[in-house]
Amino acid sequence: MDTKAMFKLLSFSTLLSFNTLAFTDTTEIVNTCINCHGKDGISTEPDIPTIAGASAAFIEYSLFAFIDDARPAQESKYRLGDTSKPPTNMKKVVEQLTDEQISEIANYFAQKPFKAAKQEFNQALVSEGKKVHEQMCQRCHNAGGSDPDDDSGILAGQHTLYLENSIKNYLNGSREMGRKMKQKMEQLNKNDYQALLAYYASQQ
Repeated sequence: MDTKAMFKLLSFSTLLSFNTLAFTDTTEIVNTCINCHGKDGISTEPDIPTIAGASAAFIEYSLFAFIDDARPAQESKYRLGDTSKPPTNMKKVVEQLTDEQISEIANYFAQKPFKAAKQEFNQALVSEGKKVHEQMCQRCHNAGGSDPDDDSGILAGQHTLYLENSIKNYLNGSREMGRKMKQKMEQLNKNDYQALLAYYASQQ
């Protein structure tokens, strides 16, 4: 192989490496995450979930779900840091990570304490929401939706708008869910969902 051809091959290999290994260490990935999810993974944006304190298994599963299109990846602008950067989405970000990096980032945020969102809620619906949760959701979402060890995500204290959007995505089929959860959700009506949202928001 002549020198010119070898240079072209090396240049292509270098370009390929930059395209597939956009992140070099955990710190860089964390900084990218907090630019949307907030410092230490505690979101101050109503449409973005707090990821601090969720189990590593849940975070890891969620990240792979974006890659597999099992969760919709909506375009979002950066909320912190360099907000002049073009909008991105979770699939674009996670596809740049290796399996090892996904595991590292999941463990990093799992070790951070969860902080409930301070938000308004309908006090009149809280009691009914608790009943609906205990009847329909408690089996998988323990302790009123606050137990990270059930690997089902933290609902209690999560942002209402984010939860509301998640419900819509489940119901319209853009977010994948298990058979048992689907059966449960199909039994609930609009009032039940509003009561659940009030109950989860009340846990501050």
